[in-house]
Amino acid sequence: MTNEAAMKFSPEMRARAVRMVLDHEGDHSSRWAAISSVAAKVGCTAETLRPWLRKAERDSADGGRTGDVEVRLKALKRENRELRQANEALTQF
Repeated sequence: MTNEAAMKFSPEMRARAVRMVLDHEGDHSSRWAAISSVAAKVGCTAETLRPWLRKAERDSADGGRTGDVEVRLKALKRENRELRQANEALTQF
């Protein structure tokens, strides 16, 4: 990020842009599409917004995961465990 970009966007504005990406990521076909959309709305480039998002994810305690992602991850881990158990039971015969 250049000094010009650092002066143009306050920390509050950066945080708001990051929240917008995270809140509306599901409305877009990809994370990049969400970043591009939000960047256009806040008046920066997608390449300016992307590092803000990465930094916010690194700084967050949970790695930037939303509640929906955590629920999905938990369900996939459970499914994986169950499939491994079923596979193990089938290979014993």
